Amino acid sequence: MHIIQQKILKLAEKQNIDQMSLHEIGRIIGEEHPQKIKHHLGQLRKKGFIETIGGKEVVRKNIRGAIKGTDFFTVPILGSANCGEATIFAEENLEGYLKISAKLLKKKKGIFAIKAEGSSMNRADIERKTIEDGDYVIIDSEQKKPKNGDYVLSIIDDVANIKRYFEDKKNKQIVLLSESRANFPPVYIHPREIPKYLIGGKVIQVIKKPKFK
Repeated sequence: MHIIQQKILKLAEKQNIDQMSLHEIGRIIGEEHPQKIKHHLGQLRKKGFIETIGGKEVVRKNIRGAIKGTDFFTVPILGSANCGEATIFAEENLEGYLKISAKLLKKKKGIFAIKAEGSSMNRADIERKTIEDGDYVIIDSEQKKPKNGDYVLSIIDDVANIKRYFEDKKNKQIVLLSESRANFPPVYIHPREIPKYLIGGKVIQVIKKPKFK
């Protein structure tokens, strides 16, 4: 999350920012350009961190689960995962929330979303859905002991990627496979490195990015 957005959230937790001008907010958080404040306020609303209730800007932090009075769920988005070479850090950085109809969710407890970046899983098969750049991948954080063939969010050296998991017991190694139209080589993990290898959870569902054509 951008540093300006972090500062606005901290301010909104203490004061009623809907009564403040963009200049006032900027003066308090140390940002002299009101257009930047306007932009980042819009981003916070878009991500679901701030909403207007009763004419006031209200901070909604750590919200997840059923939305009272509706059939929707909010699922936290914890950053991105690279589907090609492992280049994006997997810090649990809350980027926003997905608002999803309860009927579209396979599971509702212990889940979070990761935005896929890259194309190395564009031939994956998650309930007949591939994983393409821009899709949201739903991770079950309660399933951290995958079986052969499971799709997982893997974390190696603090870097996240989405791969298909196989344990090669004969050769004493874990193999993480890409499933892509391109030729991405597997990731091999030596037995001595296995303690450093983490499973962030099992991929249970893909929310496809919209296509309008």
